[in-house]
Amino acid sequence: MRINRRAERGLTLIEIAIALLIAAVLFSAVVTGVGAITGSKAKAAAGELAGIIRSLYDTAALSGKTCRLVFEIPDAKSEGTARYHAECAASGVTTARNRDDALKEENRTREDQARFGDDRRNFTSSNSGGAPSLQELMAQEENRVEDAARFSSYTNEELAPRELPSSVSISVWTRQQKEPVHEGVAYLYFFPQGYTEKAQVYVRQGDNVWTLSLSPLTGKVAVVGEELEVPKS
Repeated sequence: MRINRRAERGLTLIEIAIALLIAAVLFSAVVTGVGAITGSKAKAAAGELAGIIRSLYDTAALSGKTCRLVFEIPDAKSEGTARYHAECAASGVTTARNRDDALKEENRTREDQARFGDDRRNFTSSNSGGAPSLQELMAQEENRVEDAARFSSYTNEELAPRELPSSVSISVWTRQQKEPVHEGVAYLYFFPQGYTEKAQVYVRQGDNVWTLSLSPLTGKVAVVGEELEVPKS
């Protein structure tokens, strides 16, 4: 009686490798699906953002400078990811009361700079070796004021620029806005006197939403596992 040795030899290495590959793909799909259902990435991003907000609040209070958190939110139709980073001015400055119009203008400026480059004015004296004219003195003073109010990136390991996972989106509302910003640029300001703006930041993943509610007087952040309504003015 002949024995079928091929049937008895079991699986080959190639067959085992294929089986492991299939198992890995299925496991990855399950993990991704569970993450989307539970909103685990959004929850983690919300917790990290809450720590950044508190740290920047303390930085502004201790340094005597106005700081802000800059959110760069991509268009919903694009495949970009949301980013945010910290900036501080050279001194204490105030903000625009009408944030909606200010943000529209800022977005237009950013688009123009991306298209044409940042064409900044460079005033020099027309009289070589002579005293500057009144117009040049006024221009220099204007530049000095602008420099004091200009924000620059704040370099600190705790406040390093962050990028959210591709499956997580963000929107930002402050008390000087009518509606949350869902795309473009958004700002959250922190002032030297130890206060900030009333604000709510929404972090989303699928159907899961985490709301960061910021107290203006204490800088404390309450993280709530639902979408809170924008406060009525």
